[in-house]
Amino acid sequence: MHNSLIITFSLLLPFLTNCTKPIKDKETKKPNVIIIFTDDQGYADVGCFGAEKFETPNLDKMANEGAKLTNFYVASSVCTPSRAALLTGCYPTRIGVTTVFFPEGPEKAKNKSNLGLNPQEETIAELLKAQNYATACIGKWHLGHKDPFMPWNQGFDYYFGLPYSNDMRPQNKPEYPPLPLMENKKVIAHVGGDQSQLTTQYTEKAKAFIKAQEDKPFFLYLAHSMPHLPLFVSDKFKGKTDRGLYGDVIEEIDWSVGEIMNTLKEEGIEDNTLVIFTSDNGPWLVRGYEHAGLAEPLRDGKMTVYEGGYRVPCIMKFPKQIPAGIANHEVVSSIDFLPTIANLTGAKLPEKEIDGKDFMPTITGKGNSTALHEYYYYFLWDQLFAVRHGKWKLIFPHNSLGTKKDENGKYIPDFGPVDWQLYDLENDISESKNLVDEYPDVVEKIKTQGESFFAEIKNDMRPCGVYQEN
Repeated sequence: MHNSLIITFSLLLPFLTNCTKPIKDKETKKPNVIIIFTDDQGYADVGCFGAEKFETPNLDKMANEGAKLTNFYVASSVCTPSRAALLTGCYPTRIGVTTVFFPEGPEKAKNKSNLGLNPQEETIAELLKAQNYATACIGKWHLGHKDPFMPWNQGFDYYFGLPYSNDMRPQNKPEYPPLPLMENKKVIAHVGGDQSQLTTQYTEKAKAFIKAQEDKPFFLYLAHSMPHLPLFVSDKFKGKTDRGLYGDVIEEIDWSVGEIMNTLKEEGIEDNTLVIFTSDNGPWLVRGYEHAGLAEPLRDGKMTVYEGGYRVPCIMKFPKQIPAGIANHEVVSSIDFLPTIANLTGAKLPEKEIDGKDFMPTITGKGNSTALHEYYYYFLWDQLFAVRHGKWKLIFPHNSLGTKKDENGKYIPDFGPVDWQLYDLENDISESKNLVDEYPDVVEKIKTQGESFFAEIKNDMRPCGVYQEN
C-alpha cells in the first residue's frame, strides 16, 4: 500500500511543479540579463504605449509585471551610433561612432564600409565574460562587418544574425553584396530576397541559448532586424492585423517576446533574469503608414532630433528588484544599461570614461531625489543638436532631415534649417510651442552647459575602429 502511494506521487511530481524545472541553486547565481532591441519601432508601437489596430499582449504583460518607462531615450536617432552607445555606456560622439556603417557597394558607402566599433572599447558582453557569463548576440549587429569588429571580437561567445541592416542587399541596390545570414563566423545562407523566417529563427536560437546555460549565468543581446524595412513576416502572422504588414511584423515580435519569457519560466530562472525591451530609434515615418511605425503624440521620428526620434518604448522586468506595475517617468537612457548591469553582476566598470549611470535606484524608487541625468544630450551625426534639462528641451540650430504631414495626413520629407527652439516637455510633449523668446535665461543656461559639454567630449573623443587591409 505504502509503495504504491510513493510510486503514484512520483508520477505526479512533474505536474505538481507546473512543468517547470526546479530552481535549485539557480536563484543564488548572478542574475541573467536579456536585452531585446528592435529596429525603428516607434513610441506608439506597443499596446501599453498607445498602439492601435494591432495587439502586443506579451509586452503588455511584461509591463504589468515590471516597469514601463515613459521618458526613455536612446543615444541617437540612427542605427549604428545607437547600438554602439547601448553596448558601451557612452554617447556615440565620445567613442567616435557618429555615422551609419555600410558594406561595400554604393557611393554612400564610401569611407564607411571599413569602420567599426573600436575593439579597444569595452562592451557589456566583455564585462560579463570576465564574470564567467555565457554571452550571445542574436540578430542585427551593424557595428562593423570586418572581422575585428564582429561580435566574436567584442565579447560574444555566440553569434547568429545579419552583420548590418536588412535593406543593405542587392534587391535595394545592385552594388550591395548578397546579404549574409551568419552563425558565428560562417555564412549559412543569403536572405536578401526572403526574410520571412528571420524573427522565428532569431527566437528559436535565443531559446536554445537560454536552455543551454545550466551552469553559467548568461547575457543575451537579441537585436531584431525588424521593423526596419524591408518588412517580412512568417505565414503564421501574415494578415493578422488591421494595421497592414507593419502591424503583422510587430505582433510577430511580440510573439517572440512571449516565447523568451515562457522559456525563462520553464527553466526556473524567470525571477533571476533582468529583461529589457526597447528600440534603437524612432520610426521611419516617410516610408508610409503600412511600412512604418508611429511615435505620436511625439513629434517626428528617425533621423531627427525631435522626441519621436530619440524617445522610444521601454519595458523592464526583474522580479528580484523591480516591483510589478511601475510607470516610471524619469529620464533614463540606453547608455545606462552598462553601468546598471555591471553593478547588478559585480562586474568592473570600463577603465575609460563612460556617460551612463546605474538606473536601478531610479526604477525601484530606492534612490535619492536627484535626477539620474540633470542634463541629457541629443547627439546626431557628429554634432550636438539638443539638450534636455528637467522639463526643458533646447534645440540648437541645424539642418533637419525631418518630416511633416501633408493635407492628407501623410508624412512627407521636410528638409531645411532649424533655428533655436525651446520646449516644455511636461506640458508640450509634442514640441508644438516654441518658447525660446519667452525664457531667455533658460535658453542661455542650457546653451552654455551644452556647448561646454560638447567641447569637452570632442576634446576627449576616442577613435572609431578603422579596418586596414594587409
